[in-house]
Amino acid sequence: MKKITTLIALLFISISFAQSPDTFINKADTFFKTYIKNGRVDYQTIKNDPTTLNELVALAKDVRVSKGDVKNYQAFWINAYNISVIKGIVSNYPTKSPLDIKGFFDKTTYDLGGKKTTLNDLENKLLRAVFPQEARFHFVLVCAGLGCPPIINEAYTPTKLETQLQRQTTLALNNPNFIKVKGKKVQISQIFEWYKGDFTQNGDEISYINKFRKEAIPSGAKVSYYPYDWTLNKTK
Repeated sequence: MKKITTLIALLFISISFAQSPDTFINKADTFFKTYIKNGRVDYQTIKNDPTTLNELVALAKDVRVSKGDVKNYQAFWINAYNISVIKGIVSNYPTKSPLDIKGFFDKTTYDLGGKKTTLNDLENKLLRAVFPQEARFHFVLVCAGLGCPPIINEAYTPTKLETQLQRQTTLALNNPNFIKVKGKKVQISQIFEWYKGDFTQNGDEISYINKFRKEAIPSGAKVSYYPYDWTLNKTK
């Protein structure tokens, strides 16, 4: 009986401390508005006073989201990824690239949403594996390199998530520096090479890209991938 009572007490405590993502997302929105400008992050200022960043990471630890609550789930984990990337950079700042930090994506763990996860596992197991049809994740998860689509100065929210996913994907795929079209030749980001299966579920990469293009790429265009730019996306 005593054991059962203890288990009930522990369950009650865990439920009491579990939080919805609302507070985290609201504070993340303020954080992004403060430290992100034109798709770049002011890592130095955050490094000088990491209080708000550390508060966000602590908040994210106690958030609980259900896969069945799709918009809350996706918004939380997208924001948690972008915040964790910033945390990883700030903890090792100054640095020229996330790749200069050993284990940045696959070894360093973060305590988020009741799970200990690496950045790679967050992206691939908690988002892509759960929602395999959602290739737009690749345009909102920002890896701290300039080769990635730019980080935005607002949080992803459940109510605006569809609009935000669509907007960021459209912006990326119409950006001539991201999709480089010259006649019937097109150079595209290595994101399309690394995650080819995500973009070819209903056709080829060009078919996917053209769903968002204002000016369609000619069918039969010769596709190549330009090298990814891992230079840090810090403010100038």
